[in-house]
Amino acid sequence: MNELERDIIREILNIGLARAADSFAIIAQERVLLEVPSLDLLSGQDITERVRDLQKRHVAIQSDIRGDFNGSTFMFFSGQHVQRLSRVCLRMSVDESLHLTELQESLLLEISNIITGALVTQLANILKANIYGAPPLAPTGDLAALLHDLLPDPGAVQPLIFSVITQFSDKENSVELPLMIFFDRATFEKILEIIRTYDFISKS
Repeated sequence: MNELERDIIREILNIGLARAADSFAIIAQERVLLEVPSLDLLSGQDITERVRDLQKRHVAIQSDIRGDFNGSTFMFFSGQHVQRLSRVCLRMSVDESLHLTELQESLLLEISNIITGALVTQLANILKANIYGAPPLAPTGDLAALLHDLLPDPGAVQPLIFSVITQFSDKENSVELPLMIFFDRATFEKILEIIRTYDFISKS
């Protein structure tokens, strides 16, 4: 993947995330600002370390991508997100905690479903692919171990990792909402094949 192809993938993700951010802004009842997503190709070991670090400070929600592409997304909600969304959506006054009630977990599952759905829909439209997001779930236990179960052959995988930064307009500090997406090698090669058919790629 050359630098131009990397920029194109980043912009495709940016378009999809803009729609997802709009959906999240409606739920959170605040203006949401996005940074251009970072794009890293990481080894299985690097993913394990990053996921475990995020899991220490966040609640993880998983949604699989199916159809022409094969992959998964993980959204990581901090205690601050849980507190704020509980107040806005559930009218609950709670502390910043990662210990969820059944109602709070259902809320995060629905939010993840909306955001991932918006992202997947945009990717499907841009890449002309038949893909959809499976119903989200709240995985328990060690996420790194779960990833090894999902990816039995780490050597055959090139994960695509990017982050989304959200900032509520009435907060002085930005509130990070990490979103990780990874595809298997076959899917990543399909995406590269698609963007290499674009006219400006062939003319460059």
